[in-house]
Amino acid sequence: MPDDKPSDMLLIDHQARPGVALLTLSRPAARNALNTELLDRLAGALERFEDDDEIRAVVITGADGIFAAGADIRELADKDCVGLLNDARPRHWKRIRGFSKPLLAAVNGYALGGGCELAMQADLIIAGRDARFGQPEINLGLIPGAGGTQRLVRAVGKSLAMQMVLAGTLIGAERARDAGLVAEISEPELTLETTLELAARIATKAPISVKLAKAAVLKACEVGLDDGLAFERQAFVMLGATEDRREGIQAFLDKRQPQFKGT
Repeated sequence: MPDDKPSDMLLIDHQARPGVALLTLSRPAARNALNTELLDRLAGALERFEDDDEIRAVVITGADGIFAAGADIRELADKDCVGLLNDARPRHWKRIRGFSKPLLAAVNGYALGGGCELAMQADLIIAGRDARFGQPEINLGLIPGAGGTQRLVRAVGKSLAMQMVLAGTLIGAERARDAGLVAEISEPELTLETTLELAARIATKAPISVKLAKAAVLKACEVGLDDGLAFERQAFVMLGATEDRREGIQAFLDKRQPQFKGT
């Protein structure tokens, strides 16, 4: 598998749309496989965006019509049990998971293994009709190792997740949408544009409200109903202290568009 120039692995557009940054996985010779260096750079970019008030949403996509075909198998092949225990990759995945702003994935082509797991880290997936999702690690004598067994069940249910994980079955965009993994399907040539437009719409909303709304929805996957409802109510009450809440209500009464400032 050819080496990449590290600076070329991840293409960053800080203003793909107003308030929206675009991250493009770019290892075309490796079908955008997620090696340690790329994961580190992706996590680092998200951490910088976390502290940038101008960035209100982020879109991840893949170059050359492929999202990401999985982990870098050649890199994994060199690791024994001790090497896997000391692997830096879980730390990078945790950094990505910690991103609190809206994260959208524009998926064309293959999103397999780590690529599917990365797409599932996103809050919304927009898929081209040519998209194919899967966790085929079983074909290599492995299992998903970056959240695939956990997030897939939450996204598509136990039976389909078992089929994908145990048999290595790939599913297309329509089945992924019907199962709840994908929010919307577009023509492949329009996938990125559709995702950027959605991200731009989200970026116009009140940033604190968006952040708390994302956290509340994610809580539904992590805790019981009573705890989730308590978190939701607490977030709802906290927003009473924001200027954006007052602006949103006043704009509604004035029949004008609100001007949210993130305060």
